[in-house]
Amino acid sequence: MSTVPFGQRSHEGSANISDSDSEDEPKLPLNQFYPYIRCALCSGFLIDATTITECLHTFCKSCIVKHFFCSNRCPTCNIVVHQTQPLYNVRPDRQLQDIVFKMIPFLEEREKEKMVNFYKSRGLEVPKPVVVSPPGPVVLKRQKKESLPQALFTIPPELDVSLVLEFVGAEEGINDYKPLERRYVRVSGEATIRHVELFIRRMMELSPTCQVDVVCGDHLLDHYQSLKDIQRSLGDEAVQDGLLVLHFGLVLPSEP
Repeated sequence: MSTVPFGQRSHEGSANISDSDSEDEPKLPLNQFYPYIRCALCSGFLIDATTITECLHTFCKSCIVKHFFCSNRCPTCNIVVHQTQPLYNVRPDRQLQDIVFKMIPFLEEREKEKMVNFYKSRGLEVPKPVVVSPPGPVVLKRQKKESLPQALFTIPPELDVSLVLEFVGAEEGINDYKPLERRYVRVSGEATIRHVELFIRRMMELSPTCQVDVVCGDHLLDHYQSLKDIQRSLGDEAVQDGLLVLHFGLVLPSEP
């Protein structure tokens, strides 16, 4: 009677178990994962995956940055991400991006090739990849602190006034202007109404002959008034939900 050595029997048994496990493993089509690995803005696979910290919805970095130029709400759930600077409340999601690259063959190589072609076509130097050095021995508390995801942007302390600019319309005869895409702005309290007017002129590409009237509540504001003084003097009348609300209109200069 022939016998199988114990070690061989164990090896064959484990191989059979392993094979049966792999056969029993369900195989799912890739499109079932599309809701988790595709961007809701461009409908493509996530590139530089970036997550909104307020609601945890994730988009391509370039897509969400463009979206926040004209809105401060999440494109998926419509929650207010930040009253004036929504980009302060987004974080890079490197783990999700690694998963996307592993699930979609050649996607990472294709994106790197596109980036190289982009810089070369403009005669710019191709940025070198960031080399992450191995972490050295550090204190446990410091490790915990550094493991937290870092914000893409930080708010400078001197930008202490949150401003919303509401366009009320233009006088008849003024038609050549662009819409103001950035209504929410965070600025220094030392800035004056003249600075606000120059910002509006630049963003809307206004003609020099067009006059910008800025109003807070029922008060027509002068160019020399600072935002800090306006907020202090008008109080609750000027502020709504923590924002200094300024209305502005475009008028033709009055005849002398």
